[in-house]
Amino acid sequence: MTALLQTQDLQAFYGDAQALFGIDFELNAGELVAIIGANGAGKSTFLKCLTGLVKAKPEAIRWKGQPVGGQSPGDIVRQGLAMVPEGRRLFPSLSVEENLLMGANAGRKGPWSLKRLYQMFPILEEKRAAPGTSLSGGQQQMVAMGRALMSNPEVLLCDELSLGLAPIVIREIYQAMPAITAEGMTVVIVEQDVTMARQVSQRLYCFQEGRVSLQGASSELSREQISQAYFGV
Repeated sequence: MTALLQTQDLQAFYGDAQALFGIDFELNAGELVAIIGANGAGKSTFLKCLTGLVKAKPEAIRWKGQPVGGQSPGDIVRQGLAMVPEGRRLFPSLSVEENLLMGANAGRKGPWSLKRLYQMFPILEEKRAAPGTSLSGGQQQMVAMGRALMSNPEVLLCDELSLGLAPIVIREIYQAMPAITAEGMTVVIVEQDVTMARQVSQRLYCFQEGRVSLQGASSELSREQISQAYFGV
């Protein structure tokens, strides 16, 4: 069976500085896969390659078997990949609802609508007329997730969902994952919280200094294996 999303020998550069060194990655339909690693390990750069924000060779990234490396971010979204970016990056001049509706510009059909999002995150309906950036960090993260879901993607890429959030808010955010995957969504989460990443994912990749240092079924990888791959000790 052809993987939904696959990278082979993926390399990435910022000018002359190389950030990724031959990343091999595979994502199958219906999976929730976690990518862990320390700051600077290349996790966010990897997601940026997948979404066209950092250029890659065409053959290095395949979507449903077809080369898509180097395509524009708009083309990637229209094909069915959407990202929840690190830091949320809401439009400060727009209301909560207007921020959410920005995600619908991809024109894809699917189960995600304002009504469905408000059912999953009722607080957003209460705050729908408020400026998006006036919300708490956790509520802004809900808006960022909702905006990505409004594009009705096949794959949702989540970059550091827990960054800067209190533990109780992190749990609330991750409690939405079963509802998202129940709609047939395939999910990749980049996460520094190793415990949370193991709990919610079926498979796990660990990045270290731009390389894959460990991969496998999340339930089968020991803390010792993960610690060694994470810190390189």
